[in-house]
Amino acid sequence: MRDLGTEFEAERDHLTGVAYRMLGSRAEAEDAVQETWLRYAAALADPDARAGIRDLRAWLTTTTARICLDVLRSARVRREAYPGQWLPEPIVEALPGSPGPAGAGTSGLLGGFAPDPAERAARADEVGLALLLVLERLSPEQRVAFVLHDVFAVPFAQIATVLGTTPAAARQLAARGRRAVVEGSPRQPAGPAEHRRLLAAFLDAVETGDVQRLLAVLAPDVVFVGDGGGLFPTARNPVTGAEKAARLAVGLFRRANERTSRLRARLVLVNGTLGVQVAAEYRPGQPLRGVMWFVADAGRISGIYHQVNPAKLTRVPELGPDEGSWPVVR
Repeated sequence: MRDLGTEFEAERDHLTGVAYRMLGSRAEAEDAVQETWLRYAAALADPDARAGIRDLRAWLTTTTARICLDVLRSARVRREAYPGQWLPEPIVEALPGSPGPAGAGTSGLLGGFAPDPAERAARADEVGLALLLVLERLSPEQRVAFVLHDVFAVPFAQIATVLGTTPAAARQLAARGRRAVVEGSPRQPAGPAEHRRLLAAFLDAVETGDVQRLLAVLAPDVVFVGDGGGLFPTARNPVTGAEKAARLAVGLFRRANERTSRLRARLVLVNGTLGVQVAAEYRPGQPLRGVMWFVADAGRISGIYHQVNPAKLTRVPELGPDEGSWPVVR
């Protein structure tokens, strides 16, 4: 007798990885996978539908992709009314060897806390936030075609059934998505050591309020993007240019020190890349949580991204009351 749960669970990480890359939201990805499970269970209850499931992974991937396509199309409308800039939901992990949440031991990359499916999927095939930001510029159809073909090697004939088009048209959509990804990706991305050096210099300059030192590590065309969801202060519109970005960064950290209490921070991995997690008391009884990550290109920081929308940080492990200190880097 078939064990539906076991069969489906064996594919959950894969499906979550597909959905997260398409949607940029862990919550929406998990909802899409749950909807796939419901459709799978319904199909197995129908003899005709069950007979059509010859390749389980292919069927589940196609079903998840169709659900994500519907979500992406509706998301276009929702994001037009979104307050300020929209950034993806980050996957935040402790640095290797650092402690996880209170009571957790130290274990490998995650430092003691058990990864959920989105985190496992991200580590198995790294989902950089820089890539997710580029994918946001694509049409829903281009994004689905690119992710399915270029990331998961799904044949164009199968992609065509998801999009309701021909294999040739699906190939074109993926090619357009690929060009956009190449054009929007760093030409000379920093390695881990250089990324850490740039981040340390950035944080040290921000802490001291030294705009000139910040300018030395920022690319002339750096962009600063913040997502506060209309609830917390950050850059409501993208700020472009080293001078403007430097003054904004210094101002945000200065206000955080002045208007919050017990500002705490720690270095973390944000979708596999070094970033910063911050926690403080914004108003009495209103905690402020934030994650900042960076894109480095040709030896300079070319992108600064600031996520403080609490709805997108619910899965981020909280800093304990005695965890983290400021300054982060010395």
